Amino acid sequence: MPLVRINYPFLKIGFNFATSDNNFAMRKETEIHPEVLIIDDFHPLLMEGLSMLNITFDYNPEIEKDEILKRIEGYRGLIVRSKIECDKSFFEKAKQLKWIAKGGSGVDSIDEEEAQYKNIKIINAPEGNKNAVAEHTLGMILGLSNNIVRSYSGVKNYRWNREANRGIELEGKTIGIIGFGNIGSTLAKRLSGFDMRVLAYDKYKPIQSPFAIESSLEEIFEEADWVSLHVPLTEETCGMVNSSFLLNFKKCIGLINASRGKVVNANDVLEFLKLGKIFAFGADVLENEKPKNWSNSERLVYDNLMRMQNVIITPHIAGWTKESYKKISETLISKLSMEYLDKVR
Repeated sequence: MPLVRINYPFLKIGFNFATSDNNFAMRKETEIHPEVLIIDDFHPLLMEGLSMLNITFDYNPEIEKDEILKRIEGYRGLIVRSKIECDKSFFEKAKQLKWIAKGGSGVDSIDEEEAQYKNIKIINAPEGNKNAVAEHTLGMILGLSNNIVRSYSGVKNYRWNREANRGIELEGKTIGIIGFGNIGSTLAKRLSGFDMRVLAYDKYKPIQSPFAIESSLEEIFEEADWVSLHVPLTEETCGMVNSSFLLNFKKCIGLINASRGKVVNANDVLEFLKLGKIFAFGADVLENEKPKNWSNSERLVYDNLMRMQNVIITPHIAGWTKESYKKISETLISKLSMEYLDKVR
């Protein structure tokens, strides 16, 4: 296994990295405590970038929650994907923490109010996986429009049924994108090649895109054939898509959720699918993403959804591509160096 030495002249210390594939094993040659704890798997570019910025770190993607809570007190920075909830009890132990860098777009696993109270910066990387999520969303729309999963299931069972799998085209259809940040705006650009009419709604920012028409929720309720959700999980959006919300739509819609599972009430969506008021549902996220921990009621809802031929559910992989794995690390390093480093060190 090759060894790469990184020196930090200003601290008069160095580290040896034993590299194998994407894993780094750090051997400290000094008792000086590293500044940053990295608790999830990241592309090697992240560690290389931190080294170039003279930021010392412990890279421990296998660390368990209990050990994180024991060790976090000594670190000024934390880099995480989704391994731990950064809640009030966490912040009580993280006495020296100055910033948290999240490998992805959503920061709902971080108590932002508590972080702000303790003057802890939050850095995320929605730019790193925006293409991946937009393409996954488009894939779901195309797959559901053309009955790809359903027809393939039939072929595997020796059924060659063309008429039952007649699809619908996207050209001329209207899609409402709710939440128009990095991912929503990227999706609009991808959809422009399909000659769809794209309506965009974002409560917190104006829509400035050549690929979408700024719209109200009422206009989306009135005109949408498809709806794609790209909102963060907040107190306001938690459970937003429920029966009351769905009753507003004038047309039977196709619904895609690639935001957060708790934005959508899965039981209400199931009922609208049964009623024929939703003709297709694609979800990359669920309210509970740990099947072994599903309650009886959750299992009943999810089992019923998965039995439906007009439903596609994937295991939170929309942002999970080989390219985004690298881009997320690049984005975090760029933000640490250009936007936050002088403020938080």
